[in-house]
Amino acid sequence: MKRSTRLLMALFVIAAMMFSAFGFSRSLAAGNNAQVRVLVEFQPGTRGAVEGALRSAGAQFHYTFDRFNTFAVTVPEAALNGLQNNPNVVSIEEDAIRYPIAAMPSAAAAPAADTVDANGQTVPYGVDMVQARDVWDVDRDGAVDAGAPVGDSLTLCIIDSGLYVEHEDIQGVNVIGGYTDIVGGWDTDGLGHGTHVAGTMTAMNNALGVVGVLPGTANLYIVRVFGDDGAWAYSSTLVDAADHCVSAGAQIISMSLGGSRFSKLEERAFDSYYAQGVLSIAAAGNDGTTGYSYPASYDSVVSVAAIDETMTVADFSQKNDQVELAAPGVAVLSTLPYLDINALTVDGVDYDANHIEYAARGTASGALVDGGLCTSTGNWSGAIVLCERGDISFYDKVMNVQNSGGVAAVIYNNEPGNFFGTLGDGNTSNILAISLSQADGQFLVANKLGFSATVSSEFIQPASGYAAWDGTSMATPHVSAVAALVWSAAPTATNQDIRDALAATAYDLGTAGRDDSYGFGLVQAADAIAYLGSSGGGGDTEMAMHVADLDGVAAAAGGPNWVANVTVLVTDANGAGVANATVSGTWGGAVSGTGSCLTDASGYCTLTSAKTRSTSSITFTVDNVSAAGYFYDAAANADPDGDSDGTTIVVSQ
Repeated sequence: MKRSTRLLMALFVIAAMMFSAFGFSRSLAAGNNAQVRVLVEFQPGTRGAVEGALRSAGAQFHYTFDRFNTFAVTVPEAALNGLQNNPNVVSIEEDAIRYPIAAMPSAAAAPAADTVDANGQTVPYGVDMVQARDVWDVDRDGAVDAGAPVGDSLTLCIIDSGLYVEHEDIQGVNVIGGYTDIVGGWDTDGLGHGTHVAGTMTAMNNALGVVGVLPGTANLYIVRVFGDDGAWAYSSTLVDAADHCVSAGAQIISMSLGGSRFSKLEERAFDSYYAQGVLSIAAAGNDGTTGYSYPASYDSVVSVAAIDETMTVADFSQKNDQVELAAPGVAVLSTLPYLDINALTVDGVDYDANHIEYAARGTASGALVDGGLCTSTGNWSGAIVLCERGDISFYDKVMNVQNSGGVAAVIYNNEPGNFFGTLGDGNTSNILAISLSQADGQFLVANKLGFSATVSSEFIQPASGYAAWDGTSMATPHVSAVAALVWSAAPTATNQDIRDALAATAYDLGTAGRDDSYGFGLVQAADAIAYLGSSGGGGDTEMAMHVADLDGVAAAAGGPNWVANVTVLVTDANGAGVANATVSGTWGGAVSGTGSCLTDASGYCTLTSAKTRSTSSITFTVDNVSAAGYFYDAAANADPDGDSDGTTIVVSQ
C-alpha cells in the first residue's frame, strides 16, 4: 500500500494548487479554455431555463439533484460571471474535492494488544477496546453467544474504493449489492482502502486472519467512488453515492473520506438523510490540525478521531469542536486485497521487512556485508548490503549499492522500529531494496556479517492479505460497526437515540467532558446498549434531560414596578440543548402564580413574572420539563453560575 499512500499524498498537493481566484477547482486544461466544476443551485420552477443557460455556456452535466434544485456541471471559467448574474440562479459553489482519508501503513506489524481467540484468528485490539466481544462473545469461547445482538438487522453502506469480495475473511459476509460508475465494478478494490475498512467493520468470525467489530454479520452495501489509483471524487459524487446508500435501505453510512472545503449541497444532503433516520459517520481527518474535514464536520454527521492502543489521540488526528467520538486508528490490523511479502533470511532466521517503494521485486542471495551509511560506492559485488538510514536519500543509497554490483540493499532504521521508504516518484532500481527495524539491523551488523543471506520481495494481487494501518479512516468503521451493534439491540431506537447513547456512554479521555481531541471519548458498545435499557430486544429509548442553567434578572416595569425575567437552559445528558421542551414552574416571594415557556433550537426559554412594587425578592421554581422523546431528570439539575441550584432561583430588585 506504500505506493497508493504516496499517490494519495501527491494528489492532496496537486489539488491544493488547483483553486482559481474565484475559489473554484479548475480542470487541468491549459490556456484560456480552463474549465471549472461547480454546483449550480436554481430557483424552484426554473430548472429548464437554467439547464438551457448552462448548455448554451457549454456545460458538461454530471448530476442533477432535483430535490435540492442543483446541477453538478463543468463549465468554462469564462462563463461564471454570466451564470452568477442569471436571476434564476440562487448560488454557484465549487464542487469540492473529496479524497479517501489517506491510510498510512503502520510501522508496527501489529500492536501487542492484539490477541488470538479460541478459533485461532487474530482479534485486533480495537475490537475489545470498543467492547464488541462484550456484546457478542462474553465468555470468549470464539462463538457468537446465542441471542446476542450482532447488527444483522441493519444495512451498513461503505462509500470508499470498493470491496474485494473474494477475500477469505469477507466471503460469508452478506454483501447485498453495490454501485459505481468506475470501470471494474464496485466488487473489486485495487487500492485496498475500502477492503481494509470493511474488514475492521465485519471480517468473518472464523479460523482465518482477523475478526471484525461485527463478527461477519453485517449486511453491506458498497458504493465505490475511488478508483485503483486513489484519484479524488467530488461533493456531488459523494451526494450521489449517499443517495444510493439510502435507496438501498442503509441505516448507517460509513465514510473514511473527506476534504477541507465546505459544501452547501453536501450539508443539505446529509441533513436530509439524518431527518430520514440515517446515521452518517465519517473520519475526522489526518492533517493533525484543528481544521475541519467534510463531511465529518457537518452537524448531522458523526466525526471520528483516532486513538492508539494506549487510548492516546494520534498525532495525525484532527482536533476540533466537531470531533464527536474516538476509536482505535493506529496499527489497526485488517483485510487487504493483496499480499506484499518482504523478508530477509539469514542463518535460518526470517526478519520482517518492508518494500522500498519503486525498487525491483524478486529474490536475491549473497553474502551479508556492512555498507555503513552507504553514502558512497564500495566493494560489494554480489553482496546483500546493510545500509543504515540517514545522511542521504534512500534512492542514493540504493544506487550506490547497485553501482557497486550489490544484488540488494537492506536499509535499517536509525530509530526504534521499522519504516516505509521510497525511491521517489519517477525513480526505479534494478536491484531489490527493503527496510528493516533498527534492532534487527544492528543485530545483523554485530553478529551475522559474512553469512549467506536472501532477500525476497513479492507483490500479489488480487489475494487475501492483511496489514496494520494508521488513520482516522481506520477509526471510523469501529464506530459504524458499534452503532450497528447498539441499534440491533434496540431496534425501536431512532438514529438520534443511537447517537445520544454512543456519546453518553463513551469512555471519557483527555480533558474531563467533551474535548476537541477525543470528543465525548472512546465509543463503547456494551455500555451504550445498557444505557438504552436493552438486552437484545429494544426497550425504552427516551433520553434524559435536565435544567443546565437557571438565570434571573430584575427589570423595571414602569414607575415603582418591577418584574423578574428568568431564563432556563434545558440540555440532554450529552450537554446538547433540547428544543421544544416545555418548562413549567411556580412563582413565589413577592408574586404568585405559575408560568411556562417553550425552549428554542438551542434549548433556551425565558419567563417573566407578574409586576410587583414590593422590595421583597421573587422566586421561581421549576416544577417540570417535558419534551417528546425525553424524560425529566430533576436530580441532574445544575447551574454553573452558582446563582441557583438549577431548580429554584431567587431574583432581587
